[in-house]
Amino acid sequence: MQTNPHTFLLEGTNGKAVLLVHGLTGAPVEMKYVGKHLHKQGYTVYSPVLAGHCLDETALLATTYEDWIESLREALRFLKTKYETVHAAGICVGGGLALQLSHLEPGLDKVAIYAAALDYDGWNQPKWSRLARKLKGLLIHIPKIKNAKFAETHPFGVKSERIRNLLIKNGMEGTLPHFPAASLYQNYRLNDSLRAALPNIKTPTLLIHAREDDVSHPRNSYNIQKLHGGKCEVVLLEDSYHMIHVDQEREKVAQLTAEFFDKNI
Repeated sequence: MQTNPHTFLLEGTNGKAVLLVHGLTGAPVEMKYVGKHLHKQGYTVYSPVLAGHCLDETALLATTYEDWIESLREALRFLKTKYETVHAAGICVGGGLALQLSHLEPGLDKVAIYAAALDYDGWNQPKWSRLARKLKGLLIHIPKIKNAKFAETHPFGVKSERIRNLLIKNGMEGTLPHFPAASLYQNYRLNDSLRAALPNIKTPTLLIHAREDDVSHPRNSYNIQKLHGGKCEVVLLEDSYHMIHVDQEREKVAQLTAEFFDKNI
């Protein structure tokens, strides 16, 4: 188990556990609302820090997506020493990592993904972003591009003006304010690996996506569902943007997650 001060662990009462996975350049704090809800439902919840995160850009750039997966392997093994049933839920890249983990490491019973992002193709993304994915193998060798940083723009994935203003004012401890191009390249590598693995993934999966997602279009979730080799459900939300786990429908996200983990499949 990690001793990083940014991790959180809430011991539950139902004998089951949930591994919560933050997003790229994110931190466990962003998973706390969902975590507290699941904890109230009896689950033990554990949110570790992905390798290279919650430090600085240099630390993040020293890692690959395989390192991020290894962080989750360690967390899963820790939970499996105490709990027979372990689920996982993650936001965006964190959800992709969780699903890939279920393919690589036995032990995950179900996976919930919030705002899946095989592509960055939401309504607020630049038109060149999908082309960048296709040409990533060439672009990453151009120093000016490899060293670039991309900052999020208004509305920052949050539809609620009140919540957005609170997040801007208070921030989220441990997060980075921008996305290094080299880390996005690792994200694309993860997505390519996940696409290839999906037909062989049988882990029951719930994809929750905002219809108006500004970062990744809902087609991302439907594409995962189409390729998925097992039971895979998509639920669309009507009043959120990309950060559905902290936006104004966060309670619905948490409840849908709990219901999915509770039901027999």
